[in-house]
Amino acid sequence: MIALLLIPLVLPFALPPLARRLVHRVRPEIALWALTSASAALAVGVVACLGVLLLPLALTIPAVAALVDLIQPLEAGPGVLVLTLSAVAGGALAVTSVTAVRRTLSEVRRLRAAHSDVAGLPHAGGLCVVVDDTPDAYALPGGGRSPGRVVVTTGMLSALAAAEREVLLAHERAHLAARHHLFLATAQLAAWCHPALAAVAAQVSFAAERAADETAADAAGDRTLTARAVGRAALAITRSRTQLPSFTPGAATGPVPARVKALLSHAPTRRLAPALLVVVLVIGAAGASAIAGAVSVHTGVEIAQGEGADGCH
Repeated sequence: MIALLLIPLVLPFALPPLARRLVHRVRPEIALWALTSASAALAVGVVACLGVLLLPLALTIPAVAALVDLIQPLEAGPGVLVLTLSAVAGGALAVTSVTAVRRTLSEVRRLRAAHSDVAGLPHAGGLCVVVDDTPDAYALPGGGRSPGRVVVTTGMLSALAAAEREVLLAHERAHLAARHHLFLATAQLAAWCHPALAAVAAQVSFAAERAADETAADAAGDRTLTARAVGRAALAITRSRTQLPSFTPGAATGPVPARVKALLSHAPTRRLAPALLVVVLVIGAAGASAIAGAVSVHTGVEIAQGEGADGCH
């Protein structure tokens, strides 16, 4: 039963190479949905399996065993191996929980601070212009009662030509309209649950930028102009954006050369790719293994409670 619960902990390592192939082979909005969903599903499976793996160690504590009416020890495999894995799972679950809570609170504080910085500034149509010679532009998602805003500095507006400014604003508005911050936040949360999913979070960010790039290119009707605007905006930015939440898309987010290259080629049209089908298989395998392992452990607990095959004591 323990082996089945280990499979969902290993399968996330298969997702990063698949993600890198997927973002270059299908339409970006489809890649964004697929990778975010896969990351979330695998992260839930990881946390669930760690919780179930912790059970054998927890049931060695008399008070816990009494709560579930055990009349004999739980048989989940070789005793030393099972208890070792259970202890490791407990430690990993504790670290994951503390990390997720601390970093989530930090991101919330950054979001509130970002909204406070622009709260008193005038805005029109969701656009807020900050008087600052340092070029910057980003899509600030809504938080609480604060609506979403496209924030751009006067330095960025000065660095771009008029047509390029329109492309930049269309790009940032596309982020807000498609609620890309929710995808980025979900991928980031999944990354805190498993180290392999951190690489997938970067691909989710790239897919979100590519989706906004394509929306801006459609609005401008000129892919070359859009590529030039993306490149010039990224080159103009010289300061770190560490004061903003990690799920806030910005003008220089993602691998800009890859974004420019994609814009200078034909618009993506493929909706499916073999990599997408493999992603679905990975999620299915993780889910099936987790469910089978949990059912096996549940059966072991019932046996330890003295229940027979017919469910009677």
